Amino acid sequence: MQTVLHGVRDVKELVVLICGHGGRDQRCGIYGPVLRQEFERALEREGVVIEKDAVDVDTPGQEEGKRRARVGLISHIGGHKFAGNVIIYVPPGWRGRNGKESELAGKGIWYGRVEPKHVEGIVRETVLGGRVVQDMFRGGVGSGGEILRM
Repeated sequence: MQTVLHGVRDVKELVVLICGHGGRDQRCGIYGPVLRQEFERALEREGVVIEKDAVDVDTPGQEEGKRRARVGLISHIGGHKFAGNVIIYVPPGWRGRNGKESELAGKGIWYGRVEPKHVEGIVRETVLGGRVVQDMFRGGVGSGGEILRM
């Protein structure tokens, strides 16, 4: 793909995308920024480095032993009645708390009805534990594009 689109690279960091589209629905406009801040805090407490600069093609992922993440607000992803909507992409090679590759490596997990009080548990269970939180799960996609249903 890099030969077609200059600068494109595989995603090496954990990516947390949060709907913050306040123009579409006020709930996401309110929850989005609060959830972003909570995810950044919870991840940093677990030793994950939050990348805030533009994507650099040479940004190391876990190769240097540091887990890295990008947390950001995105536009409408559907189902505002399920605010806060959060998509977590766990990159291939992502290692959890036990040092082994996550069961969710290479997958995107979509959660709905996420509140600030849930963030620490999501980080603990999904990001570090490789497990899906069933009662918030709205769907997902596997590394081969397959739809995940639980």
